[in-house]
Amino acid sequence: MLSGREEVQVRPGVEADLTALTALYNHYVRETPITFDLEAFTPEERRPWLLSHPEDGPHRLMVATDADSQQILGYATSSPHRPKAAYATSVETSVYVLPDAGRRGIGSLLYDALFKALADEDVHRAYAGITQPNEASTRLHERFGFQYVGTYSEVGRKFGRYWDVAWYEKEL
Repeated sequence: MLSGREEVQVRPGVEADLTALTALYNHYVRETPITFDLEAFTPEERRPWLLSHPEDGPHRLMVATDADSQQILGYATSSPHRPKAAYATSVETSVYVLPDAGRRGIGSLLYDALFKALADEDVHRAYAGITQPNEASTRLHERFGFQYVGTYSEVGRKFGRYWDVAWYEKEL
């Protein structure tokens, strides 16, 4: 069990992390509306996602691990905001933390490392969509300077109901 942030290391994600990252994400697919994926992934199905986040460039994957066990505790990404070329300087960011590792500052460590990694990249804005309600994610994003810009009402259907997504942006 972690006693504090000093026992967490943050580094770029690598292919050896694929199975653990897939398991972490699949928890959110199966148990929460936080992601709108409806079916769990195999590691092989998730490989293109991992490979789309190299160690340099605007699309990054940062992984938090327990310093002793090297267990993956969470990850943060910056991904393409939209596929058209004019959006190339915009990214969409996400953070996922193991359920039993929440409230320990891991999301903050991940975002801190991610935004430091993006500081020298040609990225102008970061966007985050937060399925509502999610107070913890809203607080995290506001702490990092994201500003609320609007809500897509009932934009996704999961678990037999519709969910709103609040959108936030941050200048980089």
